[in-house]
Amino acid sequence: MNNEMLRVIMSTACALAIASTPVFIDGAQASATPGARLVSQTASGQVTELEVYSPAMDRTISLRVLRPTDTSRPAPTLYLLNGAGGGEDAANWQGQTDADGFFADKHVNVVTPMEGAFSYYTDWQRPDEGLAKNLENNGNNMWTTFLTQELPPVIDAAFDTTGENSLAGISMAGTSVLDLAIQAPDLYRSVSAYSGCAMTSDPIGKAFVSLVVRMGGGNTENMWGPDNDATWREHDPYVQAHRLPNIPIYISAGTGLPGPHDTLTNPRVHINGKNPSNILTNQMLVGGGIEAATAYCTASLAHRTRELGRTNITYNIRPTGTHSWGYWEDDLHTSWPMMATALGI
Repeated sequence: MNNEMLRVIMSTACALAIASTPVFIDGAQASATPGARLVSQTASGQVTELEVYSPAMDRTISLRVLRPTDTSRPAPTLYLLNGAGGGEDAANWQGQTDADGFFADKHVNVVTPMEGAFSYYTDWQRPDEGLAKNLENNGNNMWTTFLTQELPPVIDAAFDTTGENSLAGISMAGTSVLDLAIQAPDLYRSVSAYSGCAMTSDPIGKAFVSLVVRMGGGNTENMWGPDNDATWREHDPYVQAHRLPNIPIYISAGTGLPGPHDTLTNPRVHINGKNPSNILTNQMLVGGGIEAATAYCTASLAHRTRELGRTNITYNIRPTGTHSWGYWEDDLHTSWPMMATALGI
């Protein structure tokens, strides 16, 4: 796969995978971390929308929390991350899957950041002007610090949780969740990575990362430095496989060949005013190419972790399936029993 083909695939992929009265809270009471604080929350049924101030990014981050029906007793927390679009458009877990209905009767808080597009949910070395302009923020991206240090105490204080956490993510975040687990090995009880590429310093993996970031107008030199910077390897789950925590981990990918969700019966290819056949063709060609690459990354990681004697990781490399939401919904359902057991549900 040459760089030009990869650029075309990833450009279209981002289009596919990016696809009440507020109550203000006293931050000093809402947060156990100095500086990080709950700014506002708006509840509607089981859904609560939050604004949380991040000292590391010096801005307020929007999040969505699906609460359990029984809020009289503490519940654990699942941090569920979106893909390249960061949930800042319609291509998010709530808009594209049955996540709300699936979790409605489960005793868990599901926390989803609705920002972080093209950031790889990592700590950047410096602010990025391109992302700042296109995403209308200050360009500070310190997502590892926010997700692993600042946010959990705020969530625990606001919702009286059990303090037990799990983590899951798709596509771009399917890479990020493995790195987050490496960076904070004691924070999560399980991790699930759907269709991510876990080889960020490999030439193909590095090209994928760079193209995703550039789709948002960002510059990876601001993220992990130039191509020869050691930071690329420090955040490569394949290279750092020996540092993956010994917790239940689920990692999945399809081969890119058309599967059960790559037909005209898939409701996601029926968008008002658009030709479903064109959308399906795009999903199979572009999404198929991307998923074939993630399968390569996933198979390589499987080989590496088996060499290391790791038995805590479940791999699901399906014989078919493109880089699309139907398969990620399936993965969420398939991996949930593992997550539920790890969370003590």
